[in-house]
Amino acid sequence: MGNAFRCMSRKEHRGGAAVSRSKRMGSARSARGAGKLTPAEEELLHRQALAMAIHQHLDAGGSMSRRIDAGGSMSRRIGPGSTSSRRRGDLPDSVTNAKAAQIVLENLETKKIVLVHGEGFGAWCWYKTISLLEEAGLDPVALDLTGSGIDNADTNSIATLADYSKPLIDYLNKLPENEKVILVGHSCGGASVSYALEQCPEKISKAVFLTATMVKDGQRPFDVFSEELASADVFLQESQFLLYGNGKDKPPTGLMFDKQQIKGLYFNQSPSKDTALAAVSMRPIPLAPIMEKVSLSPENYGTVRRYFIQTLDDRMLSPDVQEKLVRENPPDGIFKIKGGDHCPFFSKPQSLNKILLEIAQIQAPATLLLGKAKAEEENTEKSS
Repeated sequence: MGNAFRCMSRKEHRGGAAVSRSKRMGSARSARGAGKLTPAEEELLHRQALAMAIHQHLDAGGSMSRRIDAGGSMSRRIGPGSTSSRRRGDLPDSVTNAKAAQIVLENLETKKIVLVHGEGFGAWCWYKTISLLEEAGLDPVALDLTGSGIDNADTNSIATLADYSKPLIDYLNKLPENEKVILVGHSCGGASVSYALEQCPEKISKAVFLTATMVKDGQRPFDVFSEELASADVFLQESQFLLYGNGKDKPPTGLMFDKQQIKGLYFNQSPSKDTALAAVSMRPIPLAPIMEKVSLSPENYGTVRRYFIQTLDDRMLSPDVQEKLVRENPPDGIFKIKGGDHCPFFSKPQSLNKILLEIAQIQAPATLLLGKAKAEEENTEKSS
């Protein structure tokens, strides 16, 4: 699913500079005129980029995770006085400490972290995060959503958010009865995480929205960008990035942005080797899941603790939009990555890892634990 809509924004402020919509779109048009690589050349570049990325991480002491197949800046949580955290008392003091948290594996509610990619990406984008989490003793798993990564589905055939999120829901449904996971959703992968919270709340310990579309009930992921894009109707009529997989006489089925546009929006702080890897690995973005209104209920979605990670140098989902998301749909905790672009798993992997470890150690409130214990006791009495 895609958050790449930011490329159509009316005006974008970075420092004191303002970049107008016409200039941004003009650069996209000129970039599209460049010659395209042949499939063989793209495959070679893909292999080279992946090899370079792996070697780069191995040189730093990391290890490539088997699960890909299936500069640490300061990070902090918004402190007391913020209007965008509901239950700050649930968070340990270590969260606000700049030092790396000492993780005690025995105290964790779960060691399993499921990583859900954003629009156009795949499980491959999490390779640094997987390695760092494994080194800490956790059990990360990265999934390809339908039509993403190495999943063979045609993105033009994806008609609903349920279709797109099916690999995630299938994975959760196959978990052992009492096993839970932490979900981490990036960008528009946040909509898939929200959908999973509604469908399988009993399987999820916590949900983490990484500069993601943390939508409200009845909201479309696309609505997150409505202030930037004016309206979905205008976007669908005017956008030059739409794909018509079923023919021009049928509704558009996807989005695909040119490589220069993607580089400027997603990877303004990311290493060039990771940008090269993404350039040859990203796939078209299915449009239907982005335009679908998500149904969320307090009885399901509302029972799982949510956390939001903001990236402060994000040109795709601006800090202002991120602030609006947490203000209108307050999570249980908010963290910030200074200097992080829209893809902190590339640009700030150590900072992201530290925050994920901190979130993993947050214990459930006593009232929640008592409620669960009482429910388990009642279930035991009924079965005996």
